Amino acid sequence: MLSVAVVGGLHADARRQAVERLLTDVPGAVALHHDLATAAKGTVVRTVRDRTGIVSAGEAPLVNDCACCALREDLVPELERLAADGVTRLAIVELWDSVEPKAMAEVVASAGLRLTGVITAVDPALVLPYLGNGDDLADAGLAAAATDQRTIADTFARQLEYAPVLALADSQEADGEDRALLAQLHPTARRVPIDHPSALGPEAHIPSPLATAALAGFDVESAAAAQHPACALLPAEADECGVSTLVWHRSRPFHPERLYAALEELACAAARSRGRFWLADRPDTLLHWDAAGGALCVESAGPWMASLPDAAWDMVPPVRRAAAALDWHPEHGDCCQHLVFTSPGLDRDGLELLLESCLLTDGEYAAGRTAWKRLPPAFDTLLEV
Repeated sequence: MLSVAVVGGLHADARRQAVERLLTDVPGAVALHHDLATAAKGTVVRTVRDRTGIVSAGEAPLVNDCACCALREDLVPELERLAADGVTRLAIVELWDSVEPKAMAEVVASAGLRLTGVITAVDPALVLPYLGNGDDLADAGLAAAATDQRTIADTFARQLEYAPVLALADSQEADGEDRALLAQLHPTARRVPIDHPSALGPEAHIPSPLATAALAGFDVESAAAAQHPACALLPAEADECGVSTLVWHRSRPFHPERLYAALEELACAAARSRGRFWLADRPDTLLHWDAAGGALCVESAGPWMASLPDAAWDMVPPVRRAAAALDWHPEHGDCCQHLVFTSPGLDRDGLELLLESCLLTDGEYAAGRTAWKRLPPAFDTLLEV
């Protein structure tokens, strides 16, 4: 049965190295790649290659003026063709630079294909430069559609944090700080060196660590839950090689005006920050915090579990109920602040003081929810209300 592994990442050289390693180490492997750089001409170029070179090539027309849509429409039929030939053991879906693995993994899984791995290829020396790059993908020629408004930083962060396996390029420029940053950003990831072949070579049919990871199996639902704001698997406290991760957890809501006034400073306080937070004027709404490259995205992620009627709890996935139980407060349920900041040179004390200053004071807190809802709605514009 055909196995499918998705390999992506903005670090193009590392990504190509990882794909070449898999083609070398897995007998019967082919790599399927859609080049979105030709989208301006109205097509997406598809190539299929094995370890000896290109096997076939073709073009797919744009769908709704969207290169990513064309990729989705063309990908599944090509994978089904490879599955039907009975020869291909592993289809490596090599994503174009800015394509995010989550969307493509879900496309593959929803088609009933056997998705066995999702890998993001990383050059450790480039992690901080990419996380700090707030340029739009469009300005860098990496937009996947005319309406693509993503930045390099936020795209790279999602590519990095979604994949359970990180394929690491052998970078002589990388130092301890780079590796500590990578480890703290995604502590649960399996980090596999790209240049670690099978000790006995491909002829022995003993897979390399990267090949083993590509065939290990992948659960789309679990991966999605690990990224969902309500139950995200966030990094833990850490401090190594000048890189720190601050986990800030409180059970009192933010004052909307004071938090809004501090947003720019908070967004720039760390290379990466994310989590969920609680606003006093929206006490029933779980809000998502997602910052990289000095830019912050804030959006509603639905109601807190504490705001749901008891009858609705059975319709909520078990992982969400478990996450709520971990945060449960006798008075507020799962409503809380759970923000994580990771960066070299993090000013932990200053950051904590700033965050604390944005919470309701004792007097404001004691006034209760009715009074909280009358506070100035400073976040209406950001949340497009």
